[in-house]
Amino acid sequence: MTKYLRLFRIQMGISVAQAFAYRANFLIEGVFGIANGFLALVPLIVVYESRKSFGGWDYPSALVVMAYFQALRAILEGIISPSLVDLVQQVRTGSFDYILLKPVDAQAMVSASRYEPWKIFDVLFAIGIAIYAFHLSGHAPSASELLLGLALLVVGSLAMYGLWIICAALVFWVGRLDNLIYLLGAIFDTGRWPVAVFPGIWRLFFTFVIPVAVMTTFPAMALLGLVHLRQIAGTLLGAAILLVIGRLVWRAALRSYTSASS
Repeated sequence: MTKYLRLFRIQMGISVAQAFAYRANFLIEGVFGIANGFLALVPLIVVYESRKSFGGWDYPSALVVMAYFQALRAILEGIISPSLVDLVQQVRTGSFDYILLKPVDAQAMVSASRYEPWKIFDVLFAIGIAIYAFHLSGHAPSASELLLGLALLVVGSLAMYGLWIICAALVFWVGRLDNLIYLLGAIFDTGRWPVAVFPGIWRLFFTFVIPVAVMTTFPAMALLGLVHLRQIAGTLLGAAILLVIGRLVWRAALRSYTSASS
């Protein structure tokens, strides 16, 4: 475990050094990230302008869900997606062979290959949204709610990683994943809304098939003090299932891999 933590730390250090080599670009990317965050709030503002509640969620509570969505999107685009996008190119060119020669697990090596440090601005923006939401509601979360909300944010991030590694592993069979990545990103965009706003079958879909609720709604409910034990258990179980399936699909993909350079 120490070896892998050291690997992640080294790769993060390299990514940070590369980002700060172009400081203006780092700041510009951060400004654009915050601007995109404000734009993402527009549909929420429009919906709640004419109503006090939507799907049983008031505006401050929906903002907390949006804060989780923004934080998870920052984790996705800053940590998970860059490495897995690189995987597609490595498999197509045959340079993935060099990954297999490393004395570490290939999945860990791929997952830690590249980061986008300027996404920290998106995380700070998400924290700002959460603070503003609790300011509007007139009360702050308790220490236990805050800890549980943070813990489920980590669990939701792991669930998101499991889902993305499943999709990334498909590149070993199909070669290109452009359309699938765009589709998955579009589905993840539904996480900006509380899952309760979706009608019956879609609510089940975004809870059990593509568990967006596990990533954003349930962690937000924990921070709001509204989560039930079964939802906490569902979040933990959903993340565990996705991670296990992701690992199994990854190992199956490696067994079918034939180098493009051979």
